[in-house]
Amino acid sequence: MEDEHVLIDDLGEYLGPQTLLTTPRSYYGVFDGHDGKNAAQFVKEKLLKYIVTDVAFPIAIEEAVQHAFLETDAAFAEACSANKSLSSGTTAITVLILGREIFVANAGDCRAVLCRKGKAIEMSRDHKPNVERSRIEALGGFIDDGYLNGYLSVARALGNFHIEGLKGHNCPLSAEPEVRRAVLTEDDEFMIIGCDGFWDVFSNENAVAFARRKLQQHNDPEQCSHDLVDEALRRNTSDNLTVVVVCFQKNPPPRLFPRFIPRRHLHSDK
Repeated sequence: MEDEHVLIDDLGEYLGPQTLLTTPRSYYGVFDGHDGKNAAQFVKEKLLKYIVTDVAFPIAIEEAVQHAFLETDAAFAEACSANKSLSSGTTAITVLILGREIFVANAGDCRAVLCRKGKAIEMSRDHKPNVERSRIEALGGFIDDGYLNGYLSVARALGNFHIEGLKGHNCPLSAEPEVRRAVLTEDDEFMIIGCDGFWDVFSNENAVAFARRKLQQHNDPEQCSHDLVDEALRRNTSDNLTVVVVCFQKNPPPRLFPRFIPRRHLHSDK
């Protein structure tokens, strides 16, 4: 298992009184490692620290998160230089919630999908090589059968310094995340964060509908995560699986339409 994840429901309690945050805040992440688990573990342990200590935090969140991804990547490069056995890579997606604001940062092909009143809203973009062909080719890279330089199935990731020609100055593999911001409303019910192995067998709409049904039954996001993983395994996904479900409401998702209960009418002339 090369995946890692992080779940921090109360970021203020986790960081302690020195944090500058005063609103309710949470942090979640999924890190899908490849060529070993070291990069995923490193990013899981270090990324949040770089976010909250960045000079732009908490005034300019998007800027702070972008800096943190790149700083974490550089720190892992130094660690790999000192210890070659750490060499590996990972995709990364993080979700930072500050009050009603939500910031989703993604580098790779993990995905976050928001359920808004039963509708699936994609909050990240899969960074597949074909999607970023222009940038890759401008930096001297190439795409072979959908793989970056014939090796990686993603165009963005952290680590991978052991693969010649992929990472470094003016190289095609980028650690820069794409950050999206949204304001949560009362219509926002929950979010599903998962690695590509999960999304290989679930469409956004199918995942939201499945999770919604399960939450209506038990209203337990942790159990819902297990339910989604079990169903993905039943559908024969061929990859590692990590799924995180974050609920934004205390009550289970409401039914979108009233349940129709047929009535039986008996007519008799007698």
